[in-house]
Amino acid sequence: MAPTFDERTDALARAARSQPGVVGLVLLGSAAEAHRRDEWSDHDFFVVAAPGAGGDVRDVRAWLPDVDDVVALAREGEIGFSVLYRDGHVLEFAVATAAELDGVAVVHHRVVFDDGSIAGLVAASDARASREAALDPANETALFLVKVLLGVGRARRGEVLSGGQLVRQWATQHLVRAIRERVPSPLDPERIDPARRFEAAYPEIGARVGAALARPVEDAARDLHRLAREVLEPGWDAFPSQAADTVARRLGWDA
Repeated sequence: MAPTFDERTDALARAARSQPGVVGLVLLGSAAEAHRRDEWSDHDFFVVAAPGAGGDVRDVRAWLPDVDDVVALAREGEIGFSVLYRDGHVLEFAVATAAELDGVAVVHHRVVFDDGSIAGLVAASDARASREAALDPANETALFLVKVLLGVGRARRGEVLSGGQLVRQWATQHLVRAIRERVPSPLDPERIDPARRFEAAYPEIGARVGAALARPVEDAARDLHRLAREVLEPGWDAFPSQAADTVARRLGWDA
């Protein structure tokens, strides 16, 4: 029988504590907060290494729990790792010194143990968040419209993959950010990734976005363009209406 989520957490904590050079462990996201967790949740975390010990601790096969059950271990940049276990469970984590983690955003976290480094990281992250200005929804909407136009243009010339990325990834990201800023929701704003749990915060809008993204590139773009105008434009003087008109006219959607 596969370990439970909490059993994996306990095994991870024991493994990290026993590894020379590790001075802290912080769980992130659903690993830190059980109410955010479901059957698809993975373990996200930081392992904090003592100064000068980062290289040794990044030999993660030396300390990962149940390492014989690991079927894939991939590096993500200099300090990041993704690990897949035989039963399908995933670990996504960074191994770094406090200095290497300087500037990282820390939300939805739980400190398992700490020599003081993590408390400093969290305090610095909170201070940066309090200084950061809110996103400009008009700017995000304008970027959405530009990405829609470019994406459809590329798809029409035969660059369906590139055009699809512009529409489904970049344009949608800007639209989601604008909606987060303009449309109230009682749920957490998901500061790091506004697309996370978007459907829970905006069930009807999220369903429409999801349905649009399942369609071919231009159909998806047209549906998102229509959604933006219906959800954001009414009663908002800063909505870039001329830009929306221009995109529709250039693509022949206003005929």
